[in-house]
Order: sequence, then structure tokens, then C-alpha cells
Amino acid sequence: MRRLVINPARKGAAINKNIYGHFAEHLGRCIYGGIFVGASSQIPNVNGMRTDVVEALKAIKAPVLRWPGGCFADEYHWMDGIGSQAGRKNMINTHWGGVVEDNSFGTHEFFELCAQIGCDPYITGNVGSGTVREMSEWVEYITFDGVSPMAGLRRENGREAPWKLPFFGVGNENWGCGGNMCAGTYARTYRQYQTYVREYAENKIAKIACGPNSDDYEWTQTMMDNCHCRKGHKGGANFRMDGLSLHYYTYPGGRENRGSALHFDYEKYFQTLGEALRMEALIRGHSFIMDQYDPEKTVGLVVDEWGTWYDVEEGTNPGFLYQQNTMRDAIVAGVTLNTFNNHCDRVVMANIAQTVNVLQAVILTQDEKMILTPTYHVFDLYKGHQDALLLESYVEAQDILCGEYAIPDLHVSASQGGDGAIRATLVNLSPNREQAIKCGLGELNIKSAAARVLAGAMDAYNDFDAPGIVQPGPLEGITIHGGEIDFVLPACAVAEIVIDAGGSLVQGS
Repeated sequence: MRRLVINPARKGAAINKNIYGHFAEHLGRCIYGGIFVGASSQIPNVNGMRTDVVEALKAIKAPVLRWPGGCFADEYHWMDGIGSQAGRKNMINTHWGGVVEDNSFGTHEFFELCAQIGCDPYITGNVGSGTVREMSEWVEYITFDGVSPMAGLRRENGREAPWKLPFFGVGNENWGCGGNMCAGTYARTYRQYQTYVREYAENKIAKIACGPNSDDYEWTQTMMDNCHCRKGHKGGANFRMDGLSLHYYTYPGGRENRGSALHFDYEKYFQTLGEALRMEALIRGHSFIMDQYDPEKTVGLVVDEWGTWYDVEEGTNPGFLYQQNTMRDAIVAGVTLNTFNNHCDRVVMANIAQTVNVLQAVILTQDEKMILTPTYHVFDLYKGHQDALLLESYVEAQDILCGEYAIPDLHVSASQGGDGAIRATLVNLSPNREQAIKCGLGELNIKSAAARVLAGAMDAYNDFDAPGIVQPGPLEGITIHGGEIDFVLPACAVAEIVIDAGGSLVQGS
């Protein structure tokens, strides 16, 4: 029997709800057909937004949505996506499939979507092919409430009041598709562009800089050295970096040997999880550098693109990045979200790539049909962590081996919410061995405990003919013995355990 220890007396930082964020790019069928079908569609919608997708995202309390990209952001010119639909320009989406982008989903539609979901908007501005003026005028169009050309244009287009814009990204992947810049060039560009991301009236904007690709620690060093506004810096309030992004995708076998999302063996399963677990080392490495410049942790690490990336499904456009989603992906999501929780002192936002029909999507659509993926259900199991206080936790894990790959068999994070309830999210990475668990809370007596679990074969998935094959259910057989609970966690499983120990929430560490 393995021990799981949760220490309610050792509390850490609050787990920012935005760690459970999402990302929607103009890529494949993420926006068109996935989220937006147009007001005239026979698919049920409100102002063009698919009702089923909106309701599903509301159900998991999606807190923030990043848009319009991604690589698409640095070729997107926002003025092409406002005004009457008939007057909007067509463009070629050169990054993703070479298809025609008709700009029918633009600024007004994005804010409508966020309002329906009840989430915060996170916009990424165009640095790669855009101008300082274009970026500045977009922020003015969105947030200014006075008399100005952009505020007047917004009103002409039917929106009187400004919107709230809490997050703005100054470019995307500027080391690659966003301009192929070196770190020094982008740092200077960031300092210039962020100056004109103005804050009007009560709208406060967190400015997020393009950070490193995976383990490019030199990029992080350069950005912190040149763009972190230390106390007394002559830039003052006009020079600020509130967040630094990090992009990391799980490519089992590397980008050239990713394999199928559905058809894989034990070796590929272990390889995938081994690559996903690298997130821990990446966060530690980049945080170490950031701590040298910012020990107060005023600059948040924003992992605004993460997830699995396999070969596209057979018969689909290779530029659309459509892939199915199995229990393997659920395990990746579980350990990744646990990792973010456990580093919530520095990680303040994360955005899975992507929301619908692209890469590790939480939702898949096919015409009027919609399915919730195993990854979606992990977000549902973990939503109780949002804004809760991290608790110290430890689980006795053992390495499991397959060929040259070794991964721990158990992974955990825990928190305590404002209601006093203690939640642990526990992942069994073993594809074929259940685990008997004994969980203790130190000196606290446990009044009650309940759990939900998502489990199945490593390659189990939901499809449009059988949408309910993989879904959470109650974890049976929990027993309570004073300050401990016993239960058995199935193989290849993600569980949420909710414990009532009769304690109120007390700040501390």
C-alpha cells in the first residue's frame, strides 16, 4: 500500500485560476465550425457561438481564453476583422493550411464569446508583421471610453462601452514564426511595443512578453536582464513586463516521429509521459533564472501553449492539426496541471493548445455533433483547485520501466479552498497496475471523503458514435480510519479526492 500525505498546516501560494486557461487560434476547425458557426447556422447558437461548446466550457469554469494565436497572431491585422461582415477582407492563412480566412470572427465576436463563457480575454498582438501604431490603436479601440478616433470607430461598429482587457501578449513565438528574432532583438522590440499598450481609465493590463521555446534558458536570461523593471528603474510605470510566456509541446519521439494519437504501444505511451514530465524541469530551470532578477515573483510565468502533438488524423488536412484524444492525453493533462499547481508561486497562467478540434483539444465537433475528450474531463476533475491554497503533499511513487524509459507511477497536487474542503488530484500513470493508497492528513480527523475517477485503457477514447466511453464516475470503496483514508486507484487513472476534515481555511505556510 502506498502512502499519500497531505499537510494542511503547510500552505503555499494561491493556485491562480488562470492556470486552467484555454487557447483558440485561427487554425483548422478551432474557430470556424468548432466555436463559431454564424448566427444563420442550423446548429444551435447564440450570436454565432455554438451553444453546446459554450455550455461545456462554462461547466469546467474556463477562466481565460487566449486569441487569435499562435502563429496566426503575427500575421493578423485586427482592422480586417471589424465592421460589417460584407466589408471584411479575405486573407490567406499562410501558417495553417493555406485556406481563406474571411475574418468573420474578429474582435467583437471574440469578446462576445468570452462574455458567453464568462471568462477573461487574453489577446496576442501582432509584432511580427504589425506596427506599434496598429497595436496601440487596437488597445485603444477595445478599452478607451473617451473621444478618440478608435473609440469612435468602435461605437460606429455597434459597441458603445469599452471592454475590459486584463491580458495582452506582445507578440507570439518571436523566436520563430513571429519574426525569427534573436533574444536581444526581441527584448528591444518588446520594450518599444509595450510602451504603447496603454492603460485607459480603470482598465489594467498585464503585459505578457514572448518567452522561451522549451529549454531556451538564454532567452529567459536575456529577457529578465533587459525587460524586468526593477525598483527605481528609470522606465517607471511606462516600462513593465508582468508575464513571460513559455511554450512546450509533448512530441513523443520528436517532431519527426510523433506517431498516431490513437494507435500506439507501451513504449510510445511511456515515451509520451516521459516527455510530458519534462515540464517540471523546465519550470524549475526558467524559475531559477527569473528568481535571480525577481525574487518577489512580480513577473509571472505564463505557459500559454502546452499539450500533446501527434500526427494528424488520416484523411484530414495536415495544416489543421486535428487529432483524437485518449486516456494517454488525460494522464498528460493530469500530471501537467499538478505540476502547474505545485509551482503556483511562479506559474500564474497556462493555456492548453487548443480548445476545440486542434491538438490536445478538450472538445471535438463534427457538424452538429460534439464530444468531450478525456482531457476535458481532467479539467472538470481539477476545477476545484482554482484560486485555492496549495497544500504540501507527497505520494510514495516508484519508477516503472519500459525499454529505456522510466516514469513515476503516481503524481499528486493538493489544495484547500475557501470552503475548507481539501482536494487532492492523484494520477496513476501505470497503464496496467492499480494502486492501493493510504492517505493521511497529519493530526486532522477526517469526517468524510468522496472521489471521482477517470479511468480506462491507455488508448480508450470518445468518438462521435460513442461519446461516453471515457467519462468520470464515483470511486467506490473508500474507507475512513480516523485521520486516514484507504482506497484503490485504478490503472491509467486520474482522480479527484475531496476530504472534509472539519477545518476552516487558515492562511499560513
